[in-house]
Amino acid sequence: MPAVRLLPGPEAEDLLKLTRELCEKELLPRVARAERDEVFPREVFTLLGRTGLLSLPYPEEFGGGGQPYEIYLQVLEEIGSAWASVGVGVSVHALSCFPLFAFGTDAQRERWLPGMLSGEQLGAYCLSEAHAGSDPAAMRAKAVRDGDSYVLNGAKAWTTHGGQADFYTVMARTSDDGARGISCFYVPADTPGLEFDKPEEKMGLTGSTTATVRLEGVRVPADHLIGAEGQGLAIALAGLDAGRLGIAAVATGLAQSALDHSVSYAKERQAFGKAIIDHQGLGFLLADMAVAVDTARAAYLSAARFKDAGHPYGRQASVAKLVATDNAMKVTTDAVQVLGGAGYTRDFPVERFMREAKVMQIFEGTNQIQRLVISRHLAR
Repeated sequence: MPAVRLLPGPEAEDLLKLTRELCEKELLPRVARAERDEVFPREVFTLLGRTGLLSLPYPEEFGGGGQPYEIYLQVLEEIGSAWASVGVGVSVHALSCFPLFAFGTDAQRERWLPGMLSGEQLGAYCLSEAHAGSDPAAMRAKAVRDGDSYVLNGAKAWTTHGGQADFYTVMARTSDDGARGISCFYVPADTPGLEFDKPEEKMGLTGSTTATVRLEGVRVPADHLIGAEGQGLAIALAGLDAGRLGIAAVATGLAQSALDHSVSYAKERQAFGKAIIDHQGLGFLLADMAVAVDTARAAYLSAARFKDAGHPYGRQASVAKLVATDNAMKVTTDAVQVLGGAGYTRDFPVERFMREAKVMQIFEGTNQIQRLVISRHLAR
């Protein structure tokens, strides 16, 4: 049962309806097999791109959809409710485009952004390293100026779309000046020296390729530097605020789907002469699940409205990511409980939902980091 949305106008309603129909016809029939076989669904991203759903929050002048974040995130929730791996991928693509859009020169935006937003390209975001996940300032990957080029060396871990993307937004160290020594680069996928490890074997989101990206003497022209030298960490942190909202929306969609399956099952399953949803113990559990989903949605929409209004929204983004992903973990775990033994089997998707929810508490900044961000905002 689709969630009831309060959308600002018929255009937004039509967009969400289009997304829902596309999910029902194109995503849902593929998701179970692709996740089981750990197959990256590139054709799905191409389809989403050609319908304009990969570029919704970016300006129309560059080929984007020109949609406010409040609308984009609801579309992303809808995609996440059908296929979490794809929802995460759409969010990561939007994050990969952000540095160029927000910090690139006019010439850089005119040169690369239309291709990024065309629907034919898919991006990846290279920030984390194996020893520097929650502490990106500790990264070791280096970019050394050599004439009119930079030469990049190092490894970037946990890269969504690693080996599948058409371009990589890479953070690398251009000096030893701590947090002020990191810079941002646009690296096309066909650049010599760009190599990829075997994809990680994960407990969930198995339709999403995650791999270490290796930079072995990767040479890019100096005009592939985005922003100024030393601005990379500020660029990365600015992008993560938006990325956290994307993950919050996907997590909410995942939780909504778990709730929908639970309610449907509880209406059909009989125990002691009546549907199990009519037993107060289970009915109250479902009620708590619904409260968690609605709370998560309210949190990400509130943060999106701050962003759309041009206000600082870092604290709100952390609150939304924390609430939505913790709630998704709780709701999906409870969904397995509602279905009982059936929920523990692969005959129903709720066990997959539970596995997929876990990583959402980890990436785009662990939920312990979100608490740290929120507490620092309060201290200021």
